[in-house]
Amino acid sequence: MRTRRLRRGLRELTGPYAGPVSHPRRFDPDDPYLERLRRLCLALPEAAEKVAHGRPTFHTVKVFAYYGGSVKGDHGSDRYGCSVLFVPDPDERPALLDDERVFEPAYLGPSGWLGLDFRPAGSVEAVDWAEVGELLDASYRLTAPKRLVAALDARGDRG
Repeated sequence: MRTRRLRRGLRELTGPYAGPVSHPRRFDPDDPYLERLRRLCLALPEAAEKVAHGRPTFHTVKVFAYYGGSVKGDHGSDRYGCSVLFVPDPDERPALLDDERVFEPAYLGPSGWLGLDFRPAGSVEAVDWAEVGELLDASYRLTAPKRLVAALDARGDRG
């Protein structure tokens, strides 16, 4: 009885995203862009994936990347559904904002986050995944605990 009450009104996901969520799923678990992003994110020390607000997030203690986003006033649109949100190196932020693929995401933008839209590349293969890896590396370093950054440095993975 209690289980039915808990499930009432909540969506359930299948596969690796099993369990009730309060936000509708806003991604395809088999999306090839997400698969590539997932490989990069989960290769970082103690990185894990969870679904938050209907989107995949990658975190250690704090979130360092989201898959998909939106811009202010465009909530509910899937315009930037195929993108990565990240915390940029403050010194690189101005140059990143000059890139037409980069946008300031709703909700997270005021906290310094940026988004990189994958769609202008035209295909998964055309995305510069080395660049994405560098952006993820910076975001991870700005959000992960010092011991995990030290573990990353010890592996020699600095972008």
